[in-house]
Amino acid sequence: MSGTLAAEAAELAFPGLSEEEILDLREARRWRFFAAHGDPARFAGLLSIPDLDAFLRTEAARAPRIAMADNGRKGSAGVPEEDWAFEDGRVDLVRFFALFDAGATLVVSQFHELNEPLARFCRGLERLFLHGAQANIYLTPPGAQGFRPHFDTHDVLVLQVAGHKDWRVWDGQPVPDPTRRTPWRNQAVPEGEPLPIPLHPGDVLYIPRGIMHDAATQPGGEPSLHITIGLLEPCWAEGIRRILDIAEEQDPAFRAAIPTWRIGEQGFAAGVAGLVQKLASPELMEALSVALLDRLAAERLQMPHRGLLAPPPLREQRMRLSDAMHTTVVPLPDGGASLRYGGGALPLTAEQLGWLQGLEATASSVDLPGDAWPFLCQLHALGLLEPG
Repeated sequence: MSGTLAAEAAELAFPGLSEEEILDLREARRWRFFAAHGDPARFAGLLSIPDLDAFLRTEAARAPRIAMADNGRKGSAGVPEEDWAFEDGRVDLVRFFALFDAGATLVVSQFHELNEPLARFCRGLERLFLHGAQANIYLTPPGAQGFRPHFDTHDVLVLQVAGHKDWRVWDGQPVPDPTRRTPWRNQAVPEGEPLPIPLHPGDVLYIPRGIMHDAATQPGGEPSLHITIGLLEPCWAEGIRRILDIAEEQDPAFRAAIPTWRIGEQGFAAGVAGLVQKLASPELMEALSVALLDRLAAERLQMPHRGLLAPPPLREQRMRLSDAMHTTVVPLPDGGASLRYGGGALPLTAEQLGWLQGLEATASSVDLPGDAWPFLCQLHALGLLEPG
């Protein structure tokens, strides 16, 4: 993993941990604090307050990407859009700044879609975990709190960029492993005493989904800027629903009519059990793996390693598959293979598959057997190659 986007992102997000230790941490479902250890500017290359100021002066600064939150409000902490935006959703900076000065938190959702450093950081985490990642931004004025104690429905990483913010984390989950389908009625109440965790620039806080937490800035202090990285891991129920869709397409047994007139009889339960057992077949597990990787590539932003002008590489130039593009090589029933990427798929001959395997360790066209040059030019034109 050394020298890859995944390695760079892992070191920023989980300093000091190996890849296996990071995966163990996520599977353990326990929160963890990582200190900056004398490097308060660790996240300076990802985001700054001037970056946000510049963004607010663009046409992209509109609701719902922009929002405001204020814990001091009655009812919902969300500040109504009409209080700070024009009818078309554009930010009214005069009213917006007044609310910020009065204690409202600026929230920018999915900012990785507009900011290249954040996009590359999220892509590195996606390469590490093989699921989506997103970046939401929170700028809180001094002496303020955006949201009341709550839990998230996916794991989060909090990267403290500037200022100081006092976090509180409660052990335990009032709703075990909630997902986006879990009803939220503001009914969750933290139990026990919270653990105080002050975050300073360069610190990181990892909080698994379902863990209650909140955060506030100190009166008379500095504004706090932090990035919340959402780790959008699918749950087993989501995966099983996808397996069922695949099974229905491929296996007539799942398309057979339910004998509702046999409900309550022993044979009815046996029929269901037989279908459930089929869901764990190696063929369906392989199909689910491909479906999850296809979804990752299709739903996330394309990041091809090329621009408008893309002269072909030199024949002697060592290349490899682009680290920033989600690609998957899928074997086909006829013995061939397909190189799948966000937006398309490229059929592969056995010879081309061998060339791809050669590119894993970086190679030039002269290093590969046969005439690989036209194939490498095709991959380069698609943005799927980068210098090795």
